[in-house]
Amino acid sequence: MEFENSFEVPLPVAEAWIVLMDIERIVPCVPGAELTEVVDKDNFKGKVSVRLGPVALTFAGRAEFEERDDQTFSARVKAQGSDSKGRGGANADVTFRLISAGDAATSVEIHTNLQLSGSVAQYGRGVGMITQVASQIIDKFADCLRDQVANVGSSDETAAVQPPQSAPISVASVGLRALWNSIVRSIKRMFGASV
Repeated sequence: MEFENSFEVPLPVAEAWIVLMDIERIVPCVPGAELTEVVDKDNFKGKVSVRLGPVALTFAGRAEFEERDDQTFSARVKAQGSDSKGRGGANADVTFRLISAGDAATSVEIHTNLQLSGSVAQYGRGVGMITQVASQIIDKFADCLRDQVANVGSSDETAAVQPPQSAPISVASVGLRALWNSIVRSIKRMFGASV
């Protein structure tokens, strides 16, 4: 399944690129993510924990920058992981690019191609639900990143700021929010946008 997400950060493009390329700094902003090893500047190992109702899944795997262009502020990352209890896996090809949104703001545009396998794939049968969940994860990531940027008083302090460790995302609550959003959209279509 493929989906698009975007968010803005209150930094010029070149500065936003530096922050987003600092993997050790940004991984804790991803809900449920943990960086376990920096293999080299383009290869990383980690874990992502997700709770689907009563079922807790932990995907252990690796991510690799297949392309990184410091001139166009774009990159392609390939990530793959397997559930620690053998219930399936996930593979993702993620491309992102940074676009100026004014003198002091940058839009981050993300395209994801996600494949789920094993019993995990059954949880993700509804593309709309997975898209909503991905959107919520990106929103939480963007909020954390904006908070970090807002708390940095000068460029000298940038390296010293450590983001909080992010708690695992609960797809049950995010899924319920996605379901509610779908219901609201359906009602609006039925009764018009004035609802």
